[in-house]
Amino acid sequence: MTGLWNAGPGMFVALDMVDPAAAEAMAAQVRPHVAGVKLGLEFFAANGPAGVRRVAGAGLPLFLDLKLHDIPNTVAGAVRAVVPLEPSLLTVHAGGGPAMLRAARNAAADAGTLRPKIVAVTVLTSLDDADLGAVGQTGPATDQVRRLAALAQESGLDGVVCAPQEVAILRGDCGPDFLLVVPGIRPGGSAAADQKRVMTPTEAIAAGADILVVGRPITAAADPAAAARDIAGEIGR
Repeated sequence: MTGLWNAGPGMFVALDMVDPAAAEAMAAQVRPHVAGVKLGLEFFAANGPAGVRRVAGAGLPLFLDLKLHDIPNTVAGAVRAVVPLEPSLLTVHAGGGPAMLRAARNAAADAGTLRPKIVAVTVLTSLDDADLGAVGQTGPATDQVRRLAALAQESGLDGVVCAPQEVAILRGDCGPDFLLVVPGIRPGGSAAADQKRVMTPTEAIAAGADILVVGRPITAAADPAAAARDIAGEIGR
């Protein structure tokens, strides 16, 4: 196992694939240039804990992005169930409400020295103001992000996942010790794909991001190791 991640600002590579051999190979390839790897719901649904352990064998800290969202007791049980995988970071949905967020926090705290940092997803970077309006949330996405980040902090979580454009605002709202995990990172010239709120790595770090999450600009590159190295150099890691 990798041990828990406690470093400063850095980059996690999102291994958005279902083949554990491919994910393991990619993790080994980019290992010198990244702070850790992110495995999400698609990978976990396809491969379960055994697949996660296989990729973690590459020796990198693990960000387990499951976006847990259910009644408090169920989320607490899910947190306890994945703690043996030793994730450094684990996501829940801030929209689950304060009781659910506190249940996740308490279940993580029970893990003692293996405690993962619990970060809450605010508004997905694939959504914009029109999308939020379609599901009945009024006001700009930024307002919703600020509300959910405040709720996560009040509930004792370690931080939130937010879009790059919200980093500076949340740093001001939540202070220097609240972890800001930022997907939607696209180096200059990269396609936005299905992300609607994006920013370059340099801009995100300058705004106050702690962890950048980068997927396709690395994993779909002709030379993933070189792509990871270039982005790491851009952010001074």
